Amino acid sequence: MFNDRAVEVGLDEFVRVVGKAHPTGVGGIVERPEWGIVERSSPLVLLDNPRNLGNFGAVIRVAAGLGAGGVVSIGDVDPWHPNVLRGSAGLHFALPVLRLAGVEELEGEVIAFDADGEDLKHARIPDDAVLAFGSERHGLSDAVRERADRVVSLPMRPKVSSYNLTTSVAMALYHWELFRRAS
Repeated sequence: MFNDRAVEVGLDEFVRVVGKAHPTGVGGIVERPEWGIVERSSPLVLLDNPRNLGNFGAVIRVAAGLGAGGVVSIGDVDPWHPNVLRGSAGLHFALPVLRLAGVEELEGEVIAFDADGEDLKHARIPDDAVLAFGSERHGLSDAVRERADRVVSLPMRPKVSSYNLTTSVAMALYHWELFRRAS
């Protein structure tokens, strides 16, 4: 499929283009898709100032697997950083992934996830909702809290204070999918 575009190069050229040698000697160059926020039939995942690049990528992987409408972030981390792309297993190309300037760009009902929110168990997540998650260390920013239409919490047993970011996103999207199937 890609053989007509594959080019073999020497080590010097490989290092110049890729930035370093790699044991496999294989690298790829791709163009970022021109994603835009489009009308959605599934929730959009918002990451509020994510810090861990591997977790950011894993969220993209989970979001693609569970049918999210896209993953957007606010903050200074580039969602296309090589470590984020590696963590997503390349699934940046399966759904829209982009960075927003701020919460004012969000459209639709924003459902923020926080341990102090109302219990998610019986809440229905609309197909076009924005599901907002804070960073693991700092949680949701004041701007996202103020923009949120609802704040909900994931069920947790006593003595558990939080989940990993990727686990939280997976639980929220799975909850949406279960309610969607039931209705």
